[in-house]
Amino acid sequence: MTTSPREVRVVVIGGGQAGLATGFYLRRSGLIPGEDFVILDAAAQPGGAWAQMWPTLRTFSPTQYSSLPGWMMPPWTGDTGYPLAGHVVDYLTQYEKRYELDVRRSVSVGSVSRGEDEHLVVHTDDGDWLAEQVVSATGTWSRPFVPTYPGSFAGRQLHTAHYRRASDFIDQRVLIVGGGNSAAQILAEVSLVAETTWATLRPPRFLPDDVDGRALFEIATKRHRARQFGERDAGGVSGLGDIVMVESVREARDRDVLHARDSFARLVDHGVRWRDGTASSYDTIIWCTGFRPALGHLTELGLRGPDGLIPTDGTRAIKESRLHLIGYGDWTGPASATLIGAGRTARDLVAIL
Repeated sequence: MTTSPREVRVVVIGGGQAGLATGFYLRRSGLIPGEDFVILDAAAQPGGAWAQMWPTLRTFSPTQYSSLPGWMMPPWTGDTGYPLAGHVVDYLTQYEKRYELDVRRSVSVGSVSRGEDEHLVVHTDDGDWLAEQVVSATGTWSRPFVPTYPGSFAGRQLHTAHYRRASDFIDQRVLIVGGGNSAAQILAEVSLVAETTWATLRPPRFLPDDVDGRALFEIATKRHRARQFGERDAGGVSGLGDIVMVESVREARDRDVLHARDSFARLVDHGVRWRDGTASSYDTIIWCTGFRPALGHLTELGLRGPDGLIPTDGTRAIKESRLHLIGYGDWTGPASATLIGAGRTARDLVAIL
């Protein structure tokens, strides 16, 4: 039996931090959850990407700078460091309950298309939705990126998205590839139990010890405003460095393990061959090489530019005014892939719906 499409004013695709922040401002604007808007989430449990990250991952800021709008994240009392991923999951779980947001779980969105009237059609494995506006907040975690190298490796390979604990690599030889925060944090952990090598495309750049997510967000915001008003671009956070010196990374520095070498030339059966012709053997390669925006559900709209992204004016898609994007990076709002940045971007998004 075919079910008739359900109709709402706004469909939010994705129930992570960006989707919940959008839901908060939709509700504050007077829209009723479940009647005027819904949030569709493919996951079976709350927490967005945080629920899939490794348990020892930490935020880059204290709780007061890692909160969504309306309700500050409860203080972290577990130890002297910043909150662990599980604390964020608990917060997001309680957040959607606190504001009675209508999150439909285990609902996978296959595509979004243009309807015959003024609606966009959101096609899911649980039937279709007709919406006057669609907010895509699917993030990047479901699209891990692994670069292509010549050759092949017979050992174990995994991406950041599939890393869980350092104890899985006790007494192994582990190659960690990538020059960002995930690589540094995973290196810090794995180097305690395994022989590690760190390979990066360029030398890693560490932020000063006193710079964390608070400063990074403010820098990103100032850069965005400068672009808006045609002022000189100061270069954003890249001028400071790439890697936030959380406690575990500082401790790894003190152990003198934060040394990287240039990336290799090719994979070989039991390791890699370096650019100088030498080879090294490894049991495992961990690819900390980033993610790509999860935009496959928007393919039918034909909006992607040459760089694979969807051109936007703020959060609104330039070629489809009924579509907004949030949480994918600075191109969809200053620091919109962070907890605090998602909230501020969602406020601006809902204001123009």
